[in-house]
Amino acid sequence: MKLIIGNKNYSSWSLRGWLACKQAGLSFEELLVPLFGEDWDALKQKEGDLTPSSGKVPVLWDNEAVAWDSLAILEYLADKVGRDRFWPKEDAARAMARAMVAEMHSSYLSLRRECPMNIRARHTDVKISEGTRHDVVRILGLWAEARARFGSGGPFLFGTFGAADIFYAPVVSRFITYGFGVPGFADSYMQAVWTHDWLQQWIAAAEDEQWVIEQYESVPQA
Repeated sequence: MKLIIGNKNYSSWSLRGWLACKQAGLSFEELLVPLFGEDWDALKQKEGDLTPSSGKVPVLWDNEAVAWDSLAILEYLADKVGRDRFWPKEDAARAMARAMVAEMHSSYLSLRRECPMNIRARHTDVKISEGTRHDVVRILGLWAEARARFGSGGPFLFGTFGAADIFYAPVVSRFITYGFGVPGFADSYMQAVWTHDWLQQWIAAAEDEQWVIEQYESVPQA
């Protein structure tokens, strides 16, 4: 398998696709293409038609099978290795995990726009819009419910690390980058995600990157 990703410091969707591959436990080759860089066209000429998604990342190639979009990648891998590796076994927990992942996939546009993922950065006294504040409150409420109802088996949203944690990992990064104050239960969850071995591998690689995308370096001033 080959996974095409963008900059580890900035590409939240790439992080989700990469974590899904790690969770699957299958060997894969990682191919990084800098966002907004000149390498993408050259890479397509070198490797052939890498993606049907107009240059977006992540993209997973598995022989003749290709999945673009992080949720599609996760679901493809879940079908391949067994869905219990990604989703809770209990119906009620699985239903909530699926709903939370779907909501993350389609919502929180204000948070994404104002607070792009930037693993290396740390900001203080950030001023966010009411829309972003609403997104943050909604996310914290979902985290609280998941932990209270289904989190007794471990430190993650549904106890053990799974699809929901994969999809909310970039949110954890954003909350840390922009210095959002969170309740104790959320801080404990964020630390569990941030110190996970796979996250630490990604963070170390992000810190070693030399690329800087100025539009992702500004501080929200809503």
